[in-house]
This record gives sequence, structure tokens and C-alpha cells, in this order.
Amino acid sequence: MPNPEEELIGILKNSGVDFTSSLPCEKIKTLLEMIEDSFFHVPLTREEEGVGISAGSALAGKMPAVFVQSSGIGNMINALLSLTGFYELPLAIFISQRGIYNEKIAAQVPMGRGMPKILKGAGISHSVISKRDDFKVIEKKLRDVYKKNKIHVFLLSPEIWERSGSLMQDARHRIHPPLSPLNKGGIKGGSCIVHHASTPKFTRYEILEIVAPYLDNKVVVCNLGFPAKEMFHIKHQPSNFYMLGSMGMAASIGLGISLSTDKKVVVIDGDGSLLMNPGTLATAACLFPGNLTILAIDNSAYGSTGNQPTLTGTCVDLEIVARGFGIKDTAKASTKKELVDAMKDTGKGLRFIHALAITGNRAVPNISLHHLENKKQVMRFIKT
Repeated sequence: MPNPEEELIGILKNSGVDFTSSLPCEKIKTLLEMIEDSFFHVPLTREEEGVGISAGSALAGKMPAVFVQSSGIGNMINALLSLTGFYELPLAIFISQRGIYNEKIAAQVPMGRGMPKILKGAGISHSVISKRDDFKVIEKKLRDVYKKNKIHVFLLSPEIWERSGSLMQDARHRIHPPLSPLNKGGIKGGSCIVHHASTPKFTRYEILEIVAPYLDNKVVVCNLGFPAKEMFHIKHQPSNFYMLGSMGMAASIGLGISLSTDKKVVVIDGDGSLLMNPGTLATAACLFPGNLTILAIDNSAYGSTGNQPTLTGTCVDLEIVARGFGIKDTAKASTKKELVDAMKDTGKGLRFIHALAITGNRAVPNISLHHLENKKQVMRFIKT
């Protein structure tokens, strides 16, 4: 008997799905790996981006499906209603529904549990897939999606995959561009410019250890997941704000703080997060706060969800992106000296530091500080 991932792949193929896109979720990492291997696949930087790309593919006659987790549906609602629904284009959305079964991340609970009501309020039809026997519902609903040009959401319970053995490989061996349906022979970089930069020397944890002495008396906004946990373990201070949700918002939060205080602000961001919301770099360049440093630790992977590759491993240089958005003061760093020299100048204008890192997470405990207490500590520090 096939495992649930293989069964779902078979249903998708039989239903004619031929264009997929996704953002990572740890609960369905094996499924996403198999999707990538089985279909034309686009790795997304933001959920709403998937709505637009899928709409274009549907206009060209494709049958698209998007795979995201429940926290991302909030980024998609407007595009779904004003683009996909308005133009009556087909789209199947598979959502890994967090917060309903053995959830360990409290920030996932509100959106996960509220998902059915949110979809109902938006007028988007959905099906709850809580066990493997419910897969027959998927097959039936997919026919309507593509025959009647409908949007339909499938809420996938994590319980479905619980007993399925993971097939996840090391992401560092899986960094490759998607195969275009118009280029069946494969592509060698395509039109993508591969940026050859310095070779990374340290993991994110080791980089945080190096820069920690230069974070004293600064407001530090730390990206969610392992970066926040590692920072809490290495150097907790009352001025550190640890993100627990809202991926992609680290630079935005730091920008808001820097525009509201004279305190020096350092954002510890990541490549996956920045790719999800790069427009904040343009906003920062426009407003030009004199007290903001964005430290982008780039390990070319979504470190907190299984080390799936990001596009910085193939064709995106974040320092060039920052300069393109208008940030003049940038630096690339991979050695200890380069990291220290870059951090010595924090607080002397708007700065962007592109720190190259080796993929990998340090096994550290969860953050023991309550999120409301964390907020209070940061607010008190900024006030003083």
C-alpha cells in the first residue's frame, strides 16, 4: 500500500494537475519534496506570489495547485478574491493546517483553528481532510476546480502524515532550478545569473556568537524559529525582540522601531524571510533611518522547516538586491574579520550586512520567556 504522500501524488496526477508551487511547512516536508520531483514546481517567496503565478499559468491553460501552511492564507485572501475568483480561474490550495493536532508552536494556533471560519467568511469553499479516507473527497473536488474554474481549499491535518516515513534528503543536495514545461530537456541555469561569492565559513549559530558582543544596548529584532532560539541561548538581553510568527516581517518590525526611537536597532534576518517581503528594503532606503542595521544571515535554506533550499543558493545575491532597492551602505561578510568589521559600524546610518552562512541549526531549547513579557521588556528598554 502506498504511503499517504504517494497516494495524494497519484490523485493529483490523475486529476490533471501540471503546475505546482509551495512554501515550506515542516509537517508536510516529505510531501513537498515529492511534489517538487513529480511536477513542474515553483518555490515561492510569499504565499500571495503563488496566487499570481498560478493565475498566469491558468490563463495559459495549466491546472495549478499551491501548497502552503495555514499561517500563510492571510497573505492570499485579497489576491484570491480580486484575481483568481474575480477572473474565474481554477486553483486548488492545499493547506497544512497547523494548530489543531499536536501543535508545539503556540503562534500557529489562532490562524490554524480559525481557518474554516476565515474561508467561510471570504466565500472560499473548503474541505477538511482529517484522515486518509478523506482523500476520495480531494479527487471529487479537484474535478470541479478545473472543470468549473473554481477555487477550493483542502485543509490537511498533520495527523495524516504522522506514521509516514520521511523521505527528506539533505537540502544542500537538492538545490536546482525548476524544470520549465517549455524546456523538457532541462536547463543549465537558464537566464539566471549565478553569483559566485565568498565561501561561507560559519553556521548561523557561530555567526551570532561572533556578532553578539556588538549587540549590547541595541534593540535587536530576531527572525522567527531557530534564529530566535539560538539568539536567546547565546545572548538574551531585555532589548531583544524574538519573533514567534509573521515570517517575513523582521525587517519591517525593525524599520518601524528605528523610525520611532533614537536607539540603535539591529535586525537579524534570514534569506527566506527577506525573499518573502523584500519590499521593506525599498521602504527603508526611502525613509533612510540613521539607526538601522539589517544583518541578513544567508544560509540558502529555510532553516526552521527542514532546510529546503532558497533561491540565494542559485541566482539571488541579497547584497545586490539591497543595493538595487537603494541601500548604499552594504557589506558582504563570511570571515570573522569581515563580520566584526561590518558590525563595528552599526548605528551609523542605514546599513545592510550580507553574512554568508553554512546550512544547519544548533540544538537549543525553546525560548522560555513568555511573549508578552518579551514585549514589555523591549518596550521598557526603548522608553529608557
